[in-house]
Parts: sequence; C-alpha cells; structure tokens
Amino acid sequence: MDPALHRADGEPDLGEPVALIEPLLVGERSRHRAALMDLALELAACAAGFRRSLPAAVVGPLADLVRAMNCYYSNLIEGHDTHPIDIERALRSNYSADVRKRNLQLEATAHVTVQKWIDGGGLAGRAATTDGLLEIHRRFCELLPDDLLWVEDPETGERARVLPGGLRDRHVKVGQHVAVSPGALPRFLDRFEEVYNRLGRTDGILAAAAAHHRLLWIHPFLDGNGRVARLMSHAMLLDSLDTGGLWSVARGLARDEVRYKQLLMACDLRRRNDLDGRGHLSEEALAEFTRFFLATCLDQVKFMEELVQPDRLRSRILMWAEEEIRAGALAPKAGAVLEAVLYRGEVPRGEIALLLGVSDRQARRISAALLEGEVLVSQSPRGPLRLALPARLAPRWMPGLFPER
Repeated sequence: MDPALHRADGEPDLGEPVALIEPLLVGERSRHRAALMDLALELAACAAGFRRSLPAAVVGPLADLVRAMNCYYSNLIEGHDTHPIDIERALRSNYSADVRKRNLQLEATAHVTVQKWIDGGGLAGRAATTDGLLEIHRRFCELLPDDLLWVEDPETGERARVLPGGLRDRHVKVGQHVAVSPGALPRFLDRFEEVYNRLGRTDGILAAAAAHHRLLWIHPFLDGNGRVARLMSHAMLLDSLDTGGLWSVARGLARDEVRYKQLLMACDLRRRNDLDGRGHLSEEALAEFTRFFLATCLDQVKFMEELVQPDRLRSRILMWAEEEIRAGALAPKAGAVLEAVLYRGEVPRGEIALLLGVSDRQARRISAALLEGEVLVSQSPRGPLRLALPARLAPRWMPGLFPER
C-alpha cells in the first residue's frame, strides 16, 4: 500500500507523547507471556540444532543461496517478483536489457549486498539502534537506480525523492494509520533503541517480532520501511539465535502474506479494554503478531532442516550428477569429484587426477566443467574446489525452496 504523503508545513514536531508507541514488548504480567517464552526457547533450540547438523561443506553455500531466497521473498512482499536465478545473474553483473527488469535486478543486488554485510557482522549489536537503522536504509538505497528512489502520493500525484539514510520530512498516512510527525521521529527512535537494544537473549528473540511492527508504526523513512524492518529482524535474530543466515523468516511471511499484513494492521489498534495491557496500543494484538512471527520462524527452521539433511541432500546431488552423466552433460567421473567435495568439504585441485585415476589434463577438464556449470566454486585459479548451491539447481537439489522458473 502506497502511503499518502503531505508536506510538514509549520512546526514539524507535533509533540506526540512517546507513550503512544507503548507497549514495546509483551509485558511480564501478560497472560500471553509464558506461551511466547516457550515458543522462543523452542525456536532457539531448533535453530541451534539445525546449525550444528550441517556439514562444513554446506554452510557457506547455503548462506549464499538463502540471501538470494530471502531477497526474492522480501521483494515479493513489496510486489516485486525477481526470481533467484535473475538475482544470481545480477550478482554476476549479467543484467536484463529491459529497463524495468534491470532496475529490479539492481534492487535485488542491493538487498543481497546489505544482507551479506549484516551476515558478516556489520550490524552486530546495533540492529535496533537509530544509527543501525539509518545505515541499513542508506546502504540499500545508495545502490538503487534513481527510478526506484521516488515515491508518489496516491492522492495528489506529487512525487518526492527518497534520501538514502535520511528520515522522512513529510507527514505519512498508511491505510488507517497516521504515523508520527517528522520532527517527532528522533524522540520515538530514541525510545525504540532504549527498549530493544538492551535485552537478554530470550527477550531479544521476542523483540525481533515486536520491533518489526513498532518500526513500521513509526515509519521513519519515506520508502523502504518494510524492507528495513525485515532486515532489522534478520539481524536481531542473527544476534539472539546465532542463525548463521541459514534460514529466512521472509519466506514464511511471504507465503502467508495476507495473515502477516492483517496482524500488522491489528497491532496499530488502540488498547481494547482493561485486560489488554496498560499501554496505548493493544498488547493482545502485539502478542498475537509475536506468536505468528516466532511460529513462522520455527516453521522455516524445520523446513530447512528437513530440506538439507546431509544424507538426503547428498543423495539428491549425486542422483542429479548421475542423470547429467547419462545425458552426456557431465564427464563420467564428475560424480566422484562431487562426492569427495561433499564428504571432505573441499578438494585440492592437485588431488583430482589421483582421486579419479585419470591424467592431469582430463582432471582439469572435469574440474573446469563443474566450475563452469557453477556446481563447484574456487576462490582462485589454483584454489581448492568447494560446493556451490546455484539457484538454477535448487528445484532439483532443494525442492520447494522457492518456485521453479
């Protein structure tokens, strides 16, 4: 939904009390608290177990693929359909000649670049800070083409340019929700940071959900608020769960987008009665969204755990290799190279001839074909060979991860 934008004439800070955003967390005395804590602890245990179950050979390639998947589903929520295969092409600077598709590829590249920075620890401990949020927005928007840096008021047709890393300077109404005045944004973001950036691990898991809505409620930017909120939640879960970036809540949110947006809108409602917390906004609605968000995370962890069970993943990859060999698309002994990489994590190039019992020349030819097909990767021309998880093969290797092309 495109927001209605109006210039902030006169006094930009209308003096709204910061208490309007309360409660920022489901309270200790809430009847919903115990069930949410149990859900958070279950999520923590499942996420840790999943990460421990993965062989070293899979962790890096899976994180790369999940970034493209996360970007795809986050874009889908924004109404932009850029398939992971096109995202991977864009990451190799292979852009469409169609301007609109190229712009969406650039948008996807920006998202993946920012998430890779987050996954590398660039936002550690700062996900819910004003500086951290501004940096997410700046890093993302600076990589966008100019065409995607403009928003239009659906009521007046007036266009306004988005300033990367800049707070909005206009009044905004999204649906029925009137966001706080532009001048009040620093005060509300200070309160946001005060609450969400000083929590323990379990409360931090709950906060990843609550902060997701409350940031959208503040609506600090002219555009990009939904994407910043999802990247912020990704970073908060990275801190509190040590996810390694190996699964994505965005996939679950996109697959249940109607419910996701319904619950977000419900969180905009005022407290219903004396049993609905003590803040200005409905605590019950916040608890329901938190439950939905954490249950979605848990569902995605379990989905990924089932999908990439080492034995099953290995079987699917080797079965694919056998079919490719029978079709003449791979050399007869390429499967043995893949099997060695899956077992050992990496294979030095100098060992491939001995491993296959072939000449050095033939070993180089087999390796080159696997590299060219992006089945294996290497950091240098002489570096060891490691597994890749290309998006084009995901339907065969990891069915259901995202829709087939």
